[in-house]
Amino acid sequence: MRTLAWAARGVAAVSGVVLAGTLLAPTASAHQGPDPKAPAKQAAKKQPAKKQPVKQAPKPAPALPAPAADESAAEQGAVGGCQTSRDVSSAVVDYAGSGLFETVFRSATDNKGHSFLNDSRNPGVWINLALVPGAPRCVYDTTVAVTEENPGHLFITLLADDGILHQATCTTNSNVPFTPSNLGAACAPGFTTLPDTPV
Repeated sequence: MRTLAWAARGVAAVSGVVLAGTLLAPTASAHQGPDPKAPAKQAAKKQPAKKQPVKQAPKPAPALPAPAADESAAEQGAVGGCQTSRDVSSAVVDYAGSGLFETVFRSATDNKGHSFLNDSRNPGVWINLALVPGAPRCVYDTTVAVTEENPGHLFITLLADDGILHQATCTTNSNVPFTPSNLGAACAPGFTTLPDTPV
């Protein structure tokens, strides 16, 4: 009986060891990190340091291309702080008794706010109206009108981008077409603002 009791105790002890091993094995195999009992310094050595992202200055916005020559006024908008449009106007002397008969005067603006005048007796020459004293710096629109007499008058009206109208009265003469050298004198005293322009 003592032998049997001793054998039973031996079996129980072996069973307890096997059972303990079975219960501990999954826990040990599931743990894959650093030893939790190890000092914090050792765990830190095993983990790679995280890199901080490199801070970069923001890239500047790409420059906008200059408006093409054939863009409409709505597409052009402001250029260098100057509200612009492309415009053309013309007037013709249609009185057959005038020495200026069939002379055409044209005015135009470009997409940079400049204004120009052309006299059909001087083909291909466009005179910058900035040569006339008092011309506005930034022209949005332009128009011309002419009287039938000889000598007569050419009225040039410019709408500045601030909404103010400027007008010059130029003396026309059948013998002398307008040129860059004589326009300032022909339009003396130059451009003046029209009072009470509804801005």
